[in-house]
Amino acid sequence: MIAVLFVCMGNICRSPMAEGAFRAAAGTAGLADRLTIDSAGTIGYHAGKAPDTRAQAAARKRNVDISVQRARKVEAGDFSRFDYILAMDGENLEDLLDACPPPERHKISLFLSHAPHLPVKDMPDPYHGHERDFELCYRAAMDAADGLLTMIRERHFNEESTAHKREP
Repeated sequence: MIAVLFVCMGNICRSPMAEGAFRAAAGTAGLADRLTIDSAGTIGYHAGKAPDTRAQAAARKRNVDISVQRARKVEAGDFSRFDYILAMDGENLEDLLDACPPPERHKISLFLSHAPHLPVKDMPDPYHGHERDFELCYRAAMDAADGLLTMIRERHFNEESTAHKREP
């Protein structure tokens, strides 16, 4: 089981959308049962709250339901429990690296680094924006989710993927 954690500041906009986009990609690829997928925030201000309604709407347009997710703060145990920890922007990346024990820091990276064709490295925070900002973030999350899933598949499930390709 490969464990993936998506992290933004409050865990009500970007990381829930990233979690939803990645769950959808994993489901389509037939890998959902081989992955543990979660999201969290670097602050706990919104702990227990559902994702922003605009984030939910952006996901729902793609038949992805993120309404059951609940915000939580990153915990110390997350650094050992998860294999991949994806920050939504440089500020959250720095916060994660500061909190992470040195032996686990290799697990942390920027989520959008898995979509190198996009013109940005940081996923803009849509919280103070409009619905179109959430739409842009969700589309970026879908692209990065596909890239991340391709990388995980090659690293962890390559033998099975290769065997599957050989079947008639």
